[in-house]
Amino acid sequence: MHDVVVVGAGPAGSRYARQAASRGLDVVVFEQGEIGKPLACSGHVSTDIWEFTEDARDELFQNEISGARFHTGGPGSQDHPFYKDEVISNVIDRVGLDKHLAGLARDAGADVREAHSVVGVTEDRDGVTVEVRGDDGVEAHRAKMVAGCDGPKSRVRRELDLPEPDELLHGVLGFSDEVDHTDFVDVHLTVPRFFAWRIPRGEAGVEYGLAVPPGDDARGRFEEFVDGYGVETDHRCSGLIPIGPPKRVTGRRSFLVGDAAAQTKPFTGGGIRYGMTAADHAAREIDSEDPATLGEYERAWRDDLRQEIRLGHAVRAGYSAPEPIQKAGMKAFEGEIGVHMDRPTTLFSREQLAALFSRS
Repeated sequence: MHDVVVVGAGPAGSRYARQAASRGLDVVVFEQGEIGKPLACSGHVSTDIWEFTEDARDELFQNEISGARFHTGGPGSQDHPFYKDEVISNVIDRVGLDKHLAGLARDAGADVREAHSVVGVTEDRDGVTVEVRGDDGVEAHRAKMVAGCDGPKSRVRRELDLPEPDELLHGVLGFSDEVDHTDFVDVHLTVPRFFAWRIPRGEAGVEYGLAVPPGDDARGRFEEFVDGYGVETDHRCSGLIPIGPPKRVTGRRSFLVGDAAAQTKPFTGGGIRYGMTAADHAAREIDSEDPATLGEYERAWRDDLRQEIRLGHAVRAGYSAPEPIQKAGMKAFEGEIGVHMDRPTTLFSREQLAALFSRS
């Protein structure tokens, strides 16, 4: 009988496993393939990432970013720059991040197993049964709790009939081998209800991507986007981006963390920091012996992230505004900013107000 079975070894799953194992719990983690692969997430992250990684900067770092150029048109269109006189964010080796975080979980005592696919989950009054297919066939593992950290199409969520996210966007990524050490990303508000992007990764090349609502032609739009930049991309990948956490992310003896719980930024789709923040709350609040503590987890992560997510929805609404309004708004606010890329609430911070008043 394990204390917790963790399904999924992405950032949220590995972070939770590490924190729970360091508290003395018996934790086993199942990842259906190789950790970090296939890549389905951007490597553009806030500098807060280093708080979670323990001296991994030299291993994972690719480039520094100090601003973004926003466009209402495609490549070559007029841009509106937003920037800081300091580093805003970093570009990192995204596959390497997953592997590093899984390594930290192992170091803390978690049993992390790759090539193990969860095929069934049931919960009862005394615990959960997780059926897992590995090299030796299907095995049943008993645990007091199960943590669903298995992404937008969470098997745990579906097996236990937990509520779905409000929305699933379809994202596409591609990479070129251009060496680019510049420190600005490009954001194009040219796709329905979201955006396309270009991110310089230093010696590692350039990342191109976009996300669109279900039913839209993501691949066709991506082809048009990179053609506009005159580049060819390889190592393409795609995935779903969950937006809008459901009203409940816990069951009788189960809880969701990360993309499985749609703990993401509505205005970018990124969920690495939000997911690991929620994982820390789960490790602190949930007692595997006491299902009643699942409610404490629900309250803790929502109290921490609710306002950021709510304001993130408001920011995203601007992506669908008529182009003249978008241009007027960007022209009014372009220049130096004091905003944190993971925290929309900093739109009202002292630093942002100071940046605005300095232009007048």
